[in-house]
Amino acid sequence: MNDQPAAHAATLLAAFDREMREQARPEGPGLRVERTADVVRQVGTDRDWNGVVWSSPDLDAARADAAIAAQVAHCTALGYGEFEWKLYAHDRPADLGARLLAAGFVPEEPETLLVAPVADQPLAVRLPEGVRLRTVRDEADVELMVRAHEQAFGSDGSRLRHQVLARLGEDPDHFVGVLAMAGDEPVSSARMELYRGTGFAGLWGGGTVEAWRGRGIYRALIAFRAGIAAERGYRYLQVDATEYSRPILQRLGFTALGTTTPYIYRPAS
Repeated sequence: MNDQPAAHAATLLAAFDREMREQARPEGPGLRVERTADVVRQVGTDRDWNGVVWSSPDLDAARADAAIAAQVAHCTALGYGEFEWKLYAHDRPADLGARLLAAGFVPEEPETLLVAPVADQPLAVRLPEGVRLRTVRDEADVELMVRAHEQAFGSDGSRLRHQVLARLGEDPDHFVGVLAMAGDEPVSSARMELYRGTGFAGLWGGGTVEAWRGRGIYRALIAFRAGIAAERGYRYLQVDATEYSRPILQRLGFTALGTTTPYIYRPAS
């Protein structure tokens, strides 16, 4: 039996847990990371992503319940409309998801955590005829990104607009926004977070409007961002993938490390 794939996955997961979760740094301007004995969380304004990114691997039932109650109190005191506990399949105790559910958190669709070494990624960008890529540089580009996002995912882009404008204005060296344009129309968009002090670059978005799907734009956006990550010395690419994008990423050499499920708490109004 060949243990190399399992050992490789375990090495990647250990690096991810250490650098991106336990030693997490604020993802953007105006955000801060808070550490308690049992959790690490990111907090900002109500328009930012606020939530738990790491919990102690030796949590028992009593400590888990106490940590959950503390996050509910924290979220409520700050007046957040919602607060997320980002649960990974290997987190402990094994019934942590059930305990979050009992405390009023609501699970959303699970995604697959995938990681790939940057050095293993193909960097050739191949696009369908008539499509070009460009980086997001100003407010007009942000509006195009939001338009592509809303058409691709069918969801409101207000939070995305706020976050991207903040990143471009205050920390552009650690953020990359990309547009796929067909003439004057945005047909896809994607983002990359270059996490300071880590070897990881996070790939986000990658939504393509329905009429342009299946033509290789998603793969081109991966290659484009991988090239930038390589230029800047990052070692790994990380994605939380839906079931639509997971097979594409695995064909590109990404390793599935387990699932991650957002548990959302919304205080009663």
